[in-house]
Amino acid sequence: MNNPKSQSIWSVLGGVFIGLLNGLLGAGGGMLAVPLLKKLGLGQTQAHATAVAVIFPLSVLSTAAYLWFRRFEPGDAMVFLLPGALGALGGGLLLAKIPAKWLRKIFACFMIWAGIRMVMR
Repeated sequence: MNNPKSQSIWSVLGGVFIGLLNGLLGAGGGMLAVPLLKKLGLGQTQAHATAVAVIFPLSVLSTAAYLWFRRFEPGDAMVFLLPGALGALGGGLLLAKIPAKWLRKIFACFMIWAGIRMVMR
């Protein structure tokens, strides 16, 4: 996508929808962010890494909103923080070692799995 105006429109619209999904579904925006970032010219690995960098501040904002409106108890989340941080560190280290072809397939499998789970419930 070489047209800067087109990139700008996709970036703005994509950002709005990524934020909406993140706030509504809890970090589901990554499923939209990765394909959008690839469409904007990033490689597979860079798109995944950049999506995480985009999702992090959006997750912080969503968390603040959830806390403000008392949608969850912070103690319920604490049990996942340390294991989640360890998993995130491991995933960040593995990302550089996984070929883009396999990363794309793994991502597709998770998207399919998530879609099937949502339809079946």
